[in-house]
Amino acid sequence: MGDIDSLRQQIANITNSPLYNHDLAPVPMEARDWGTYNYASLWVGMSVCIPTYMLASGLIAGGMNWWQAIGTILLGNLIVLIPMLLNAHAGTKYGIPFPVLVRASFGVLGANVPAVLRALVACGWFGIQTWIGGQAIQAMLRIAWPAWGHFGAGPAVCFLFFWLLNMVVIWRGIETIKFLEGVGAPFMLAIGVLLLFWVTRKAGGFGPVLSAPSRFHTPAEFWRFFVPSLTGMVGFWATVALNIPDFSRYARSQKAQMLGQALGLPTAMTLYAFIGVAVTSASVVIFGEAIWDPVALLGRFNQPAVALVALIALLLATLNTNVAANVVSPSNDFSNLNPRRISFRTGGFITGCMGLVMMPWKLLGSYSTYIFGWLVGYSALLGPIAGIMIVDYFMVRRRELALADLYLRHRCYEYSGGFNFGALAALAAGIGVALLGLVVPALRWLYDYAWFAGFLVAGALHYALSAPKGAAEAEAVREES
Repeated sequence: MGDIDSLRQQIANITNSPLYNHDLAPVPMEARDWGTYNYASLWVGMSVCIPTYMLASGLIAGGMNWWQAIGTILLGNLIVLIPMLLNAHAGTKYGIPFPVLVRASFGVLGANVPAVLRALVACGWFGIQTWIGGQAIQAMLRIAWPAWGHFGAGPAVCFLFFWLLNMVVIWRGIETIKFLEGVGAPFMLAIGVLLLFWVTRKAGGFGPVLSAPSRFHTPAEFWRFFVPSLTGMVGFWATVALNIPDFSRYARSQKAQMLGQALGLPTAMTLYAFIGVAVTSASVVIFGEAIWDPVALLGRFNQPAVALVALIALLLATLNTNVAANVVSPSNDFSNLNPRRISFRTGGFITGCMGLVMMPWKLLGSYSTYIFGWLVGYSALLGPIAGIMIVDYFMVRRRELALADLYLRHRCYEYSGGFNFGALAALAAGIGVALLGLVVPALRWLYDYAWFAGFLVAGALHYALSAPKGAAEAEAVREES
């Protein structure tokens, strides 16, 4: 905390640095007003969304029963909560965002590599959420105005309209995100619970819904599906596990962000996942097939008023999640490429444009593409980054950073021309090991455990390459401070 106050005395030295702009600057203590409720509601708002629903319903469609699906999701979120809290610590202590934090481990210029990797994944998620939001608007218009269904360009128009709505929120900034999450979270949970009870009543109650057995006949069949599914659950929030400093930098205290996240993430994800599981199971009872897309499911019911209310709630949830989870981080990441020229708003607009060209409808083509292709695939990129960040901050630097040097060239984090090639080598090794299973069938388990394999390999290699020098630097920073 004291480091941020002392930075004010050095501010004149760094404001002219090409590595500095207002959006990447450390948050001063007087501007830190996020408490436990803000972080809990942030996670409720980000978790209560259609991709969470699809995550759960995809496991049901893949063959799990309700308790296997819920258990897999809960375990995955408890696992990813650990790196989430660890990476959040530096954001709260120093008031810095993710792309500035990774300068310590990758170098002041090398940090652009993990930042851009994270940003590209976020662009894909932005496109997915925007496509889902557009589909929800399309479904609402077809219910309220049936003639809209005959308009061939309707889906594209709805997609672009929802995209523009996201751009408006980006333009208004971080305080709008805080407001949306605070007031929207309780409302969305209430609507989700009402939808759950309405659908299960149509199916004859919870008994028929939750009595459906698993379609796996042997433990071996179950484990073949469970392992990559668990990796997908971890991968679902592996993105925010990296850029959580973008939010924790606004925390009043470590306790506020840790308690808020611990209460919000597992609880909200498990509850809304249960809604997805139960509603998808109810679709089997009612229609004879598992309908994993909630927008498509709502279109099958003949009660327009209920469908409209539910779609409005899902639309609000999608907007909340999209801006908080998929815009804040890439906006900062793109800004980090050229802080003097790219602001938070400009980075957000870049994210929006990238999301348009990533063809999100293909990523949502089926539950297997969504979970095993998209989620597991990109976790191979993000697991190694998380391993390097955590090892570097806690084990190599022992939570001691030279804050001003993170914004200056030719100082503590310059390494070799601004790049820490040891960290980049560890990153490449972690990604390579995780993706090896796609090339060598006998090592398929490495891909199934992509996030875990990449995390361990990259973290261990980074420690081996950086520990001696990093420990000396940490001691020097401690003495100086």
